Amino acid sequence: MLQRRNLILLLTAFSITMIFGAWVFQYILGYPPCKLCYYQRYPHWSAAGFGILALLFRRTLFLYGGAISAAITGAIGIYHSGVERELWKGPSTCTSSDVSGLSADELFSQIMAAPMVRCDEIPWELLGITMANLNALLSIGAALVWIMAAQIKPTHQVA
Repeated sequence: MLQRRNLILLLTAFSITMIFGAWVFQYILGYPPCKLCYYQRYPHWSAAGFGILALLFRRTLFLYGGAISAAITGAIGIYHSGVERELWKGPSTCTSSDVSGLSADELFSQIMAAPMVRCDEIPWELLGITMANLNALLSIGAALVWIMAAQIKPTHQVA
């Protein structure tokens, strides 16, 4: 049986790995993220933070915070999956980078050069599973493991 601490380490590493994986797709493989892709990343940061806090302070409350964060990113992944499959409409806006300090001409050039990233298009899939599908499935599973970890009594280690 896995110990509570090991589960927390695994779950924290999972969220960090999901973020790094998104960065690999974005910066190395050249798949710019859409708005919903960004929204799926934020709860992973939160889950990782709750994992670190749980390791430091050994409070069950932080494990439930990790579970809620994982469930939120999973829910966003489900929503994004529905948008990709055209089951419902997604956001009408697209993403952009920082525009502060740009002149009108520079801003226009940036807009014209920016890739159009739509939430309802599937940029990558493997065997019919998209990045949003994968995030939804793995994150909902992680939320359940966070809850399982919260049910395990903490062991107190003597220094």
